[in-house]
Amino acid sequence: MPISTYAISIGSNRPGRHGRPEAEVIAAIRLLPNVVAVAPIIASAPIGPSIRRFANTAVLIETRDDPPALLARLKAIEREFGRRRGQRWGARVIDLDIILWSGGSWGGAGLTVPHIGFRARRFVLDPLTRIAPGWRDPITGLSVRQLAYRLRAVDQRASPP
Repeated sequence: MPISTYAISIGSNRPGRHGRPEAEVIAAIRLLPNVVAVAPIIASAPIGPSIRRFANTAVLIETRDDPPALLARLKAIEREFGRRRGQRWGARVIDLDIILWSGGSWGGAGLTVPHIGFRARRFVLDPLTRIAPGWRDPITGLSVRQLAYRLRAVDQRASPP
């Protein structure tokens, strides 16, 4: 397979063996193959029942892995960090998601690329805008920058003055 570029979202809101969530994120990045760009780590509010704030970032990697092979690699890293499947949107020591792939779209058992929820998540789009603002969503044709702008506009309209 030719070399592909992937955008990976990384988040943590629970300390682990590496320390605070920010340290968990940094440790996970070190285990990823061929990292070519890293966005700054941001703090974000949780979605769902968790009460702990998240440390989030995005990275770009290059690999010959196809999407299922990369997903298996990411899930192995999550297991190594002690991640266990449990409550949806609960506290987690590490979360690694494939957001975009230079090959376009992928759909299969347990994996959809682009990530199904990324267009509505500022904790994904804001860091991704720092490293891949011009990357186009293969479904909507909009750039990451445009998606982030639209989401910020929706957030501003939803917030009372």
